[in-house]
Amino acid sequence: MPSLVEALEQKYGLANLDIQTQHEESLVSIFVPKLPPRKSVPELLVLNDCNIDKAGESEVLRKKCSTVKELDLAQNKLEQWGEVFGILTNMPRVEFVNLSLNRLGGPVAPPREFAMTRLRSLVLNNTRLDWENVESLLNLLPMLEELHLSLNDYKQVLIDTIEDDFSESLEGIQLNDDEEDEEATEEDEMANQVCTCGSKSKKDPPTAGAVRTDSVCSMYKKTNAHEGVRKLHFTGNPVTQWLEICRLGRVFPNLESLVLADCPIKSLEYPNTATSAQQGNDNNSDPAHAHFQNLTFLNLSNSDIQTWDDIDRLARFPKLKNLRVQNWPLWDKCDSTEHERRQLLIARLPKVQTLNGGGVVGAEEREDAERAFIRYYMDKPESDRPERYAELISIHGKLDPLVNIDLRPEKRVKVTFTYGDTSEVRSVDVYRTVFDLKTRLERLVSIPAAKMRLYYVDQELRDLQGPEEMKYPHKQLYSYNIRSGDEIIIDRKH
Repeated sequence: MPSLVEALEQKYGLANLDIQTQHEESLVSIFVPKLPPRKSVPELLVLNDCNIDKAGESEVLRKKCSTVKELDLAQNKLEQWGEVFGILTNMPRVEFVNLSLNRLGGPVAPPREFAMTRLRSLVLNNTRLDWENVESLLNLLPMLEELHLSLNDYKQVLIDTIEDDFSESLEGIQLNDDEEDEEATEEDEMANQVCTCGSKSKKDPPTAGAVRTDSVCSMYKKTNAHEGVRKLHFTGNPVTQWLEICRLGRVFPNLESLVLADCPIKSLEYPNTATSAQQGNDNNSDPAHAHFQNLTFLNLSNSDIQTWDDIDRLARFPKLKNLRVQNWPLWDKCDSTEHERRQLLIARLPKVQTLNGGGVVGAEEREDAERAFIRYYMDKPESDRPERYAELISIHGKLDPLVNIDLRPEKRVKVTFTYGDTSEVRSVDVYRTVFDLKTRLERLVSIPAAKMRLYYVDQELRDLQGPEEMKYPHKQLYSYNIRSGDEIIIDRKH
């Protein structure tokens, strides 16, 4: 498999200058007619799916890649972090790196002089990188602003800024006896120690009924908050509990954009709220939004959320402006059109300005949505009304129900049919076609339908426009706006 240097030579003709001199004729004739090889690669270097497994000659890499700012090495064969660091140390200006679909294992152990003071965006999708290595990388990248950890099969988030809180993180795990409780308290006090027992893998989640041991403690590693990270992509990881997402909020306290699409999150309810009443605590002591004070964009599409309560929790995020909540099981249960559902969402989310990628919600649309929300719940039992209902009543007041106006045309009208000197009033179905009417009039006037002409006379406009020929056989009568009292004149074709 080629090194990065060899892949560069294959794509850009960046052969070593000494070798180029020896083989100049063959290389020029085959690869670069009329032009010498490039001495450096472009600022955006894309070498994905090139089977690269190592860095190559450091000196050559440094000469050729000194100006690279964006590096895409997705879907290669890189497995050791030593090779990755060998590449990055020779690209001092790099700001964006994509390492997706590389099975990177082994410890993150950079060389002594490794410093990435410019790297702002790192993509590690589908690398299956464990949390210990993620934490090590974060400590090496002080300027990191955007991190992609999608499709890594994370069921839990195993780093946090607080000491292990087993009442939260190991919900459902019960200790065997009081003696183990005392041991657990001692372990919690050892905040910065990493347990070394190997009876449980760091990747395996705790199971219900398990005993709290050193191996379970070792799963969760305390780390420092990384305040520079503003954007986090976490798409497609099988996380189901909002508790785990709160860990991300603590590790990245200044997040402005969080993508959780295709994560089967069941609810935004923080586990503590279920028992806080028994403990005498305020239900909002640690709400869903507590660790996302700066979040302005959130994507929760394709989650497993099934209640409107979670929409109300989203409404409490203090800076949330842009929200995506498409393809929830909740919407399948709603007996409403897409437009009505959008109105209910807008009314419940007073701070959100962009919903599901649509246009900005204007003042008129918001007022219409809030009024529709009031009318939607005004006839429902008070116990079924959300808190937002009372808030909107205080803004708009109590509204009168909308008048149910049926704009459909009358099904049958009484029309005067005139043929020559004879007139007769008959009831007509306005949903019949002109041709169907002619066939029914054959017996009345003894004229075949094919030989018959019909003229419609609007009684209110009789003096202004006169009779209108009904030329089109498949046109329905209601399209002429026929009403009771109007006239249809029958004539024979000549």
